[in-house]
Amino acid sequence: MHAMNYQRINQILDDHGRNPLRLVQILIGIQAECGGIPASVRDYISKALAVPLAQVHGVVAFYHFLSPEIQGQYRIYVADNIIDRMHGNQEVMATLLQELQAERGKPRADGQVFIDYTSCTGLCDQGPALLINSRALTHVTPDRAKEIAERINAGEPLNNWPSHWFQVEESPRVAGPVLASQFEPGRGLQAALEMGPAQYLKEVERAGLRGRGGAGFRTAIKWRVSRDAPGKTHYVICNADEGEPGTFKDRALLTRDADAMFEGMTLAGLVIGAEKGFLYLRGEYTYLYSQLVATLARRRAEHLLGKNILGREFNFDVEIHLGAGAYVAGEESALIESLEGKCAVPRPRPPFTATHGYLGQPTVCNNVETFVKTALIAQNGADWFLECGTRYSPGSKLLSVSGDVARPGIYEYPFGTSVQTVLEACGARETQAVQIGGPSGTCITPNEFDRAICYEDLSTGGSFMVFNRSRDMLSVVQNFIHFFADESCGFCTPCRVGTQLMRRAIDKIVAGKAGARELKEIEHAAKCTRAMSHCGLGQTATKPFLDTLDRLRPQYEARLSNLDFVPNFDLDQSLSKTRALSQRDDPHAHLPQTGEACDARI
Repeated sequence: MHAMNYQRINQILDDHGRNPLRLVQILIGIQAECGGIPASVRDYISKALAVPLAQVHGVVAFYHFLSPEIQGQYRIYVADNIIDRMHGNQEVMATLLQELQAERGKPRADGQVFIDYTSCTGLCDQGPALLINSRALTHVTPDRAKEIAERINAGEPLNNWPSHWFQVEESPRVAGPVLASQFEPGRGLQAALEMGPAQYLKEVERAGLRGRGGAGFRTAIKWRVSRDAPGKTHYVICNADEGEPGTFKDRALLTRDADAMFEGMTLAGLVIGAEKGFLYLRGEYTYLYSQLVATLARRRAEHLLGKNILGREFNFDVEIHLGAGAYVAGEESALIESLEGKCAVPRPRPPFTATHGYLGQPTVCNNVETFVKTALIAQNGADWFLECGTRYSPGSKLLSVSGDVARPGIYEYPFGTSVQTVLEACGARETQAVQIGGPSGTCITPNEFDRAICYEDLSTGGSFMVFNRSRDMLSVVQNFIHFFADESCGFCTPCRVGTQLMRRAIDKIVAGKAGARELKEIEHAAKCTRAMSHCGLGQTATKPFLDTLDRLRPQYEARLSNLDFVPNFDLDQSLSKTRALSQRDDPHAHLPQTGEACDARI
């Protein structure tokens, strides 16, 4: 590597204070600057930060957007969630590969281009979508792919490309009380300071606000537990790692309501006595980074962040950390591991992050929508919030609607709204199934469309994926299971092995090469994986298969071969070994983990 490159690497290290806790951020910066993190650079970083070389190697290998080899000047990732597939992403990929004369997953011979699939980029309402050097392009057709390839082959810098290619639309289809509310920066914060942190917390409690990531844990309880936990320092984290395929409502809030989100974080700091907050922004949303930094700078200038906020003896500030492509980082303890410069592997629980979070200190972690609503409660009061919703699910919910609909986008409805109401509003026709809450959520069929979206019925982090009768639902399940198998962190044996067993099984079923016996045995394996996995990823990875097997069994049976498949392994013996290994690796792994799933960014 040239001296100039090492000068830039040293600058990146200095920008981050050569702090080992910022290892992931440092590596993201080097990846963007150099196009990869080869062995010589990993060794240099290890010595510069005085961290084990194995840790640097492990982090680079763990995150999808970090590479141990130089990928080139143009790094392209085509979204490969099921919605983008339905809209033609494979044709886009084929065109790019042909026009660029490249091979998927490998740097081009001249070292200038790298192209591969990634999972969901949070742009399902505007697909097919792709990322080029972390910049988002939407509505990409094969013709647009040819234009992209022409500019890349000519070596044209991205800044010279047509600006409208990079536009992401953020117009809600149905605006409820949150999206229609006129947020005034500082007004809610002023009101909370006047009533005092204890009284404001009671207002949040009276509103009955529950986490909007899917699990629905009561926000006031979480804040109170963290406030009362002993610790030298308290922290606030906003989980903007919106990685559940089919979810993009936080993307809209980050674009439209960043002020409200940051104000909600500040209010949490006021309540629990924290002076430091982190926004963990998923790597796919890196293109939002600069405008979020600008919003923070403006809020500091307006005395809404920093020292002596609004002239009071109250200090609080926010730092943005980027993710690097890891779905499991949506689990809050895994996210905290990433914030600390490590692989995003979920921690054993208890203890919980509210009492033992960032650096082992009491930490409040909520998602974007939750923080926006805490700010609006401060501004408008609990009575405003309670004007809609149900007894156990007060307020409204933002839904990310995509798939076979005439009008994809963001829809806000009061809790208690039926699935059928949403389908009619978005222009769905001949609907065969709806996936509520993303792949880790619930698949329902037409006889259940009268069910309500709320915590007491269909809980969801926001994803609402629609499939009409022309879709092969087994291919949908196959896409979901491949996603989970790829995203498993590998920490516990049940998930690491179970997701791979399911991947092989669904591939054989879809290909018509499996028999009834294998179908029965993989159902058993799926239930064991669900019961024995360490965190929500493994516990919910089986849901696409088990839900559709329960509701759409004839579609499975129609694909089975006439001859029973005879497995080449003893399933009971395999599961017995899995159980033993799991308990050896983690004494808690044999206990079903209650609480939020991996997508529950509460």
